[in-house]
Amino acid sequence: MSIPADLKYTESHEWVRTETDGTLTVGITDHAQEALGDIVFFEVQQLGKTVAAGDTVAVIESVKAASDIYAPVSGEIIEMNQTVVDTPDSVNSGPYENWLFKIKPTAGAAQDRLMDAAAYGKSIGE
Repeated sequence: MSIPADLKYTESHEWVRTETDGTLTVGITDHAQEALGDIVFFEVQQLGKTVAAGDTVAVIESVKAASDIYAPVSGEIIEMNQTVVDTPDSVNSGPYENWLFKIKPTAGAAQDRLMDAAAYGKSIGE
């Protein structure tokens, strides 16, 4: 199972990449997409809204189940990946290439809850 070292992770299986402009790009991990199975639907419910860390911001559905996607930090949801909306199964073939949404963190938004790759690997038994 792939766990890229250059990303941060949440306990709820989202990955987070910090961009050069300070925004965060968020997707689901390889572990999450494997557990979900064939993904058939994705929707960002909070586009343009300010959310708190841990708030539900999107939903992803597979043939097995629906799963909420959570904000890794407090901030404004500024973009969703239209490619994933149009072809949700792309997340199965490339969970780290097919991000879900971008968030602009609020000033001082705590990112200390995020895990590095080693800690995330340990949390999922890798």
